[in-house]
Amino acid sequence: MENYDIVIIGAGPAGLTAGMYAGRQNSKTLVIDKGMAGGLGLEVPMMQNYPGFDLIAGMELIQKMKAQSENYCEILENTVIESIEKTEGGFNLKTKNSPLLMTSDDAGENEFFTKTIIFATGSSHRHLNVPGEEEFLGRGVAYCATCDGMFFIGRDVLMVGGGNSAAQEALYLKNLGCNVKLVHRRDELRCEHHLQNALKENDIEVLWNSTIEEIKGDMTVDSVTLLRNGKEEDYKTDAVFVAIGDDPSNVLAKELGVDLDENGYIITDKNQATNVEGVYSAGDITGGVKQWIVACGEGAVAAISAYNYLNLQ
Repeated sequence: MENYDIVIIGAGPAGLTAGMYAGRQNSKTLVIDKGMAGGLGLEVPMMQNYPGFDLIAGMELIQKMKAQSENYCEILENTVIESIEKTEGGFNLKTKNSPLLMTSDDAGENEFFTKTIIFATGSSHRHLNVPGEEEFLGRGVAYCATCDGMFFIGRDVLMVGGGNSAAQEALYLKNLGCNVKLVHRRDELRCEHHLQNALKENDIEVLWNSTIEEIKGDMTVDSVTLLRNGKEEDYKTDAVFVAIGDDPSNVLAKELGVDLDENGYIITDKNQATNVEGVYSAGDITGGVKQWIVACGEGAVAAISAYNYLNLQ
Protein backbone atom coordinates (compact mmCIF):
# COMPACT_ATOMS: atom_id res chain seq x y z
CA MET A 1 0.00 0.00 0.00
CA GLU A 2 1.46 3.34 -1.10
CA ASN A 3 1.09 6.30 1.25
CA TYR A 4 0.16 9.87 0.27
CA ASP A 5 -0.38 13.15 2.06
CA ILE A 6 -3.24 14.22 -0.20
CA VAL A 7 -5.38 12.23 -2.63
CA ILE A 8 -7.58 14.24 -4.98
CA ILE A 9 -10.55 12.44 -6.50
CA GLY A 10 -11.35 13.89 -9.90
CA ALA A 11 -9.03 15.34 -12.54
CA GLY A 12 -11.14 18.16 -13.92
CA PRO A 13 -10.13 21.82 -13.58
CA ALA A 14 -10.61 21.77 -9.79
CA GLY A 15 -8.71 18.52 -9.28
CA LEU A 16 -5.79 19.41 -11.53
CA THR A 17 -5.41 22.82 -9.87
CA ALA A 18 -5.56 21.23 -6.44
CA GLY A 19 -2.91 18.71 -7.51
CA MET A 20 -0.58 21.47 -8.65
CA TYR A 21 -1.03 23.56 -5.49
CA ALA A 22 -0.67 20.55 -3.19
CA GLY A 23 2.43 19.23 -4.93
CA ARG A 24 4.13 22.62 -4.97
CA GLN A 25 3.99 22.57 -1.18
CA ASN A 26 5.96 19.32 -1.10
CA SER A 27 2.91 17.26 -0.19
CA LYS A 28 3.01 13.81 -1.74
CA THR A 29 -0.07 14.04 -3.92
CA LEU A 30 -2.09 11.71 -6.12
CA VAL A 31 -4.94 12.69 -8.45
CA ILE A 32 -7.31 9.86 -9.41
CA ASP A 33 -9.97 9.98 -12.12
CA LYS A 34 -12.35 7.28 -13.30
CA GLY A 35 -11.91 8.51 -16.88
CA MET A 36 -9.57 10.81 -18.72
CA ALA A 37 -8.36 14.01 -17.09
CA GLY A 38 -10.62 16.90 -17.94
CA GLY A 39 -14.11 15.83 -16.97
CA LEU A 40 -16.82 18.05 -18.45
CA GLY A 41 -14.10 20.49 -19.48
CA LEU A 42 -13.36 18.24 -22.43
CA GLU A 43 -16.83 19.00 -23.80
CA VAL A 44 -16.19 22.72 -24.18
CA PRO A 45 -15.46 23.43 -27.87
CA MET A 46 -14.14 26.95 -27.33
CA MET A 47 -13.89 29.40 -24.42
CA GLN A 48 -13.52 33.15 -24.62
CA ASN A 49 -13.83 33.84 -20.90
CA TYR A 50 -10.81 32.08 -19.38
CA PRO A 51 -8.22 34.65 -18.25
CA GLY A 52 -5.09 34.75 -20.35
CA PHE A 53 -6.61 33.28 -23.52
CA ASP A 54 -8.70 35.13 -26.09
CA LEU A 55 -9.95 31.79 -27.40
CA ILE A 56 -9.06 28.27 -26.28
CA ALA A 57 -10.65 24.84 -26.57
CA GLY A 58 -11.42 22.94 -23.40
CA MET A 59 -9.31 20.00 -24.51
CA GLU A 60 -6.30 22.22 -25.19
CA LEU A 61 -6.57 23.94 -21.82
CA ILE A 62 -6.91 20.60 -20.04
CA GLN A 63 -3.79 19.33 -21.79
CA LYS A 64 -1.88 22.41 -20.60
CA MET A 65 -3.20 22.06 -17.05
CA LYS A 66 -2.46 18.34 -16.93
CA ALA A 67 1.10 18.81 -18.17
CA GLN A 68 1.68 21.53 -15.59
CA SER A 69 0.18 19.51 -12.74
CA GLU A 70 2.25 16.44 -13.61
CA ASN A 71 5.33 18.43 -12.62
CA TYR A 72 4.09 18.39 -9.02
CA CYS A 73 1.84 15.36 -8.52
CA GLU A 74 0.94 11.93 -9.85
CA ILE A 75 -2.14 11.59 -12.04
CA LEU A 76 -3.85 8.21 -12.28
CA GLU A 77 -6.50 8.10 -15.02
CA ASN A 78 -9.10 5.46 -15.87
CA THR A 79 -9.11 4.27 -12.28
CA VAL A 80 -12.29 3.59 -10.32
CA ILE A 81 -12.33 4.03 -6.55
CA GLU A 82 -14.30 1.12 -5.14
CA SER A 83 -14.28 2.16 -1.49
CA ILE A 84 -12.90 4.67 1.02
CA GLU A 85 -12.46 3.62 4.63
CA LYS A 86 -11.69 6.09 7.41
CA THR A 87 -8.90 4.73 9.56
CA GLU A 88 -6.45 5.96 12.19
CA GLY A 89 -4.59 8.95 10.82
CA GLY A 90 -6.30 9.02 7.45
CA PHE A 91 -8.13 6.97 4.83
CA ASN A 92 -7.66 3.70 2.94
CA LEU A 93 -8.71 3.69 -0.71
CA LYS A 94 -9.31 0.60 -2.83
CA THR A 95 -9.18 1.07 -6.61
CA LYS A 96 -9.43 -0.91 -9.80
CA ASN A 97 -9.01 -0.20 -13.48
CA SER A 98 -11.86 1.33 -15.43
CA PRO A 99 -14.04 -1.44 -16.94
CA LEU A 100 -12.78 -0.40 -20.38
CA LEU A 101 -9.21 -1.31 -19.38
CA MET A 102 -9.91 -4.52 -17.49
CA THR A 103 -8.75 -7.90 -18.68
CA SER A 104 -9.72 -11.31 -17.36
CA ASP A 105 -6.26 -11.67 -15.84
CA ASP A 106 -5.78 -8.29 -14.21
CA ALA A 107 -8.33 -5.85 -12.82
CA GLY A 108 -5.54 -3.47 -11.81
CA GLU A 109 -6.59 -3.54 -8.16
CA ASN A 110 -4.60 -1.31 -5.79
CA GLU A 111 -4.79 0.13 -2.30
CA PHE A 112 -3.64 3.56 -1.17
CA PHE A 113 -3.41 5.34 2.16
CA THR A 114 -3.83 9.10 2.41
CA LYS A 115 -3.90 11.55 5.29
CA THR A 116 -6.36 13.86 3.52
CA ILE A 117 -8.84 13.74 0.64
CA ILE A 118 -10.12 16.40 -1.74
CA PHE A 119 -13.34 15.53 -3.57
CA ALA A 120 -13.33 17.17 -7.01
CA THR A 121 -15.71 14.65 -8.57
CA GLY A 122 -17.85 17.25 -10.35
CA SER A 123 -21.29 16.67 -11.73
CA SER A 124 -22.78 15.35 -14.93
CA HIS A 125 -25.32 17.01 -17.21
CA ARG A 126 -28.69 15.39 -17.40
CA HIS A 127 -29.19 14.47 -21.03
CA LEU A 128 -32.30 14.35 -23.16
CA ASN A 129 -31.35 10.82 -24.25
CA VAL A 130 -32.73 11.31 -27.75
CA PRO A 131 -31.27 10.34 -31.15
CA GLY A 132 -28.70 12.85 -32.38
CA GLU A 133 -27.81 14.28 -28.97
CA GLU A 134 -24.44 12.57 -28.63
CA GLU A 135 -23.73 12.75 -32.37
CA PHE A 136 -24.02 16.54 -32.48
CA LEU A 137 -22.33 17.31 -29.16
CA GLY A 138 -20.13 20.34 -29.82
CA ARG A 139 -21.72 20.77 -33.24
CA GLY A 140 -24.96 22.39 -32.21
CA VAL A 141 -25.75 20.50 -29.01
CA ALA A 142 -24.47 22.24 -25.88
CA TYR A 143 -24.99 22.28 -22.13
CA CYS A 144 -23.41 25.63 -21.26
CA ALA A 145 -24.66 28.91 -22.70
CA THR A 146 -21.78 30.83 -21.13
CA CYS A 147 -19.29 28.55 -22.87
CA ASP A 148 -20.89 28.17 -26.30
CA GLY A 149 -23.42 30.96 -26.75
CA MET A 150 -21.01 33.24 -28.61
CA PHE A 151 -20.96 30.82 -31.54
CA PHE A 152 -24.67 31.35 -32.22
CA ILE A 153 -25.07 35.11 -32.20
CA GLY A 154 -27.74 36.08 -34.72
CA ARG A 155 -28.81 32.45 -35.14
CA ASP A 156 -31.82 30.41 -34.03
CA VAL A 157 -31.37 28.36 -30.86
CA LEU A 158 -33.61 26.31 -28.59
CA MET A 159 -33.09 26.21 -24.83
CA VAL A 160 -34.59 23.09 -23.24
CA GLY A 161 -35.78 23.29 -19.65
CA GLY A 162 -38.11 25.13 -17.31
CA GLY A 163 -36.10 25.80 -14.16
CA ASN A 164 -33.90 28.68 -13.05
CA SER A 165 -30.86 27.51 -15.05
CA ALA A 166 -32.80 27.23 -18.30
CA ALA A 167 -34.39 30.66 -17.84
CA GLN A 168 -31.09 32.31 -16.90
CA GLU A 169 -29.28 30.75 -19.83
CA ALA A 170 -32.10 31.70 -22.25
CA LEU A 171 -31.81 35.31 -21.06
CA TYR A 172 -28.04 35.15 -21.44
CA LEU A 173 -28.37 33.88 -25.02
CA LYS A 174 -30.93 36.60 -25.79
CA ASN A 175 -28.62 39.30 -24.45
CA LEU A 176 -25.81 37.92 -26.59
CA GLY A 177 -27.94 38.38 -29.67
CA CYS A 178 -29.20 34.83 -30.26
CA ASN A 179 -32.75 34.20 -31.47
CA VAL A 180 -33.73 31.96 -28.58
CA LYS A 181 -36.90 30.08 -27.73
CA LEU A 182 -37.53 28.02 -24.62
CA VAL A 183 -38.78 24.43 -24.94
CA HIS A 184 -40.68 23.21 -21.89
CA ARG A 185 -42.52 19.93 -21.43
CA ARG A 186 -45.21 21.42 -19.19
CA ASP A 187 -47.64 24.35 -19.42
CA GLU A 188 -46.02 26.21 -16.53
CA LEU A 189 -42.39 27.10 -15.80
CA ARG A 190 -40.66 26.02 -12.60
CA CYS A 191 -38.28 28.99 -12.47
CA GLU A 192 -38.60 31.88 -10.02
CA HIS A 193 -41.21 34.53 -10.68
CA HIS A 194 -38.75 37.31 -11.50
CA LEU A 195 -37.17 35.10 -14.16
CA GLN A 196 -40.55 34.39 -15.71
CA ASN A 197 -41.16 38.14 -15.86
CA ALA A 198 -37.73 38.67 -17.40
CA LEU A 199 -38.50 36.12 -20.12
CA LYS A 200 -41.67 38.01 -20.98
CA GLU A 201 -39.92 41.39 -20.91
CA ASN A 202 -37.29 40.07 -23.30
CA ASP A 203 -39.88 38.57 -25.66
CA ILE A 204 -38.53 35.04 -25.28
CA GLU A 205 -41.19 32.70 -26.61
CA VAL A 206 -41.92 29.51 -24.70
CA LEU A 207 -42.93 26.41 -26.65
CA TRP A 208 -45.30 24.88 -24.10
CA ASN A 209 -46.08 21.18 -23.71
CA SER A 210 -43.15 20.37 -25.97
CA THR A 211 -40.35 17.84 -25.95
CA ILE A 212 -37.51 17.22 -28.37
CA GLU A 213 -37.73 13.69 -29.77
CA GLU A 214 -34.74 13.82 -32.15
CA ILE A 215 -31.92 16.19 -33.11
CA LYS A 216 -31.08 16.21 -36.81
CA GLY A 217 -28.58 17.71 -39.22
CA ASP A 218 -25.67 17.01 -41.52
CA MET A 219 -22.34 18.30 -40.21
CA THR A 220 -24.13 20.46 -37.63
CA VAL A 221 -27.63 20.72 -36.17
CA ASP A 222 -30.24 22.12 -38.54
CA SER A 223 -33.55 20.91 -37.04
CA VAL A 224 -35.29 18.88 -34.38
CA THR A 225 -38.34 16.69 -34.22
CA LEU A 226 -40.58 18.43 -31.74
CA LEU A 227 -43.50 16.73 -30.02
CA ARG A 228 -45.79 19.66 -29.32
CA ASN A 229 -49.20 19.25 -27.74
CA GLY A 230 -49.12 15.59 -28.78
CA LYS A 231 -48.24 16.25 -32.43
CA GLU A 232 -44.84 15.82 -34.09
CA GLU A 233 -43.39 18.61 -36.20
CA ASP A 234 -40.05 19.38 -37.84
CA TYR A 235 -38.65 22.51 -36.25
CA LYS A 236 -35.71 24.44 -37.72
CA THR A 237 -32.91 25.48 -35.37
CA ASP A 238 -29.14 25.97 -35.43
CA ALA A 239 -28.52 24.75 -31.91
CA VAL A 240 -30.04 22.96 -28.94
CA PHE A 241 -28.95 24.04 -25.46
CA VAL A 242 -29.95 21.65 -22.68
CA ALA A 243 -30.47 22.83 -19.08
CA ILE A 244 -32.59 20.19 -17.38
CA GLY A 245 -30.38 19.81 -14.34
CA ASP A 246 -27.13 18.25 -13.18
CA ASP A 247 -26.44 15.14 -11.17
CA PRO A 248 -23.65 15.62 -8.59
CA SER A 249 -21.14 12.77 -8.48
CA ASN A 250 -21.48 12.27 -4.75
CA VAL A 251 -21.58 8.50 -4.15
CA LEU A 252 -18.13 8.20 -2.54
CA ALA A 253 -18.59 11.32 -0.44
CA LYS A 254 -21.98 10.14 0.79
CA GLU A 255 -20.57 6.73 1.76
CA LEU A 256 -17.86 8.50 3.78
CA GLY A 257 -20.45 10.51 5.70
CA VAL A 258 -19.83 13.88 4.07
CA ASP A 259 -22.75 16.28 4.50
CA LEU A 260 -24.70 17.09 1.33
CA ASP A 261 -27.24 19.81 0.66
CA GLU A 262 -30.83 19.13 -0.43
CA ASN A 263 -29.68 18.82 -4.06
CA GLY A 264 -26.87 16.38 -3.31
CA TYR A 265 -23.94 18.80 -3.50
CA ILE A 266 -21.13 18.69 -0.94
CA ILE A 267 -21.37 21.35 1.77
CA THR A 268 -18.09 23.16 2.52
CA ASP A 269 -16.97 26.17 4.53
CA LYS A 270 -14.92 29.04 3.12
CA ASN A 271 -11.78 26.88 3.37
CA GLN A 272 -13.46 24.15 1.26
CA ALA A 273 -13.53 21.89 4.34
CA THR A 274 -16.37 19.39 4.80
CA ASN A 275 -17.85 18.09 8.05
CA VAL A 276 -15.45 15.10 7.95
CA GLU A 277 -12.04 15.90 9.41
CA GLY A 278 -9.34 15.80 6.75
CA VAL A 279 -11.80 15.90 3.85
CA TYR A 280 -12.15 18.87 1.50
CA SER A 281 -14.05 19.51 -1.71
CA ALA A 282 -13.83 21.79 -4.75
CA GLY A 283 -15.45 22.45 -8.11
CA ASP A 284 -18.88 21.59 -9.48
CA ILE A 285 -19.51 18.96 -6.80
CA THR A 286 -19.92 21.87 -4.35
CA GLY A 287 -22.70 23.46 -6.45
CA GLY A 288 -22.80 27.22 -6.78
CA VAL A 289 -21.40 28.98 -9.85
CA LYS A 290 -20.31 26.22 -12.19
CA GLN A 291 -17.55 27.93 -14.12
CA TRP A 292 -14.06 26.69 -14.94
CA ILE A 293 -12.31 29.57 -13.18
CA VAL A 294 -14.39 29.09 -10.01
CA ALA A 295 -13.47 25.39 -9.93
CA CYS A 296 -9.77 26.28 -10.24
CA GLY A 297 -10.03 28.82 -7.42
CA GLU A 298 -11.76 26.34 -5.13
CA GLY A 299 -9.18 23.69 -6.01
CA ALA A 300 -6.37 26.01 -4.94
CA VAL A 301 -8.12 26.85 -1.65
CA ALA A 302 -8.82 23.18 -0.91
CA ALA A 303 -5.19 22.20 -1.50
CA ILE A 304 -3.85 24.99 0.73
CA SER A 305 -6.36 24.10 3.44
CA ALA A 306 -5.40 20.42 3.28
CA TYR A 307 -1.72 21.37 3.53
CA ASN A 308 -2.40 23.57 6.57
CA TYR A 309 -4.37 20.74 8.17
CA LEU A 310 -1.43 18.34 7.66
CA ASN A 311 0.93 20.80 9.34
CA LEU A 312 -1.26 20.88 12.43
CA GLN A 313 -1.22 17.10 12.87
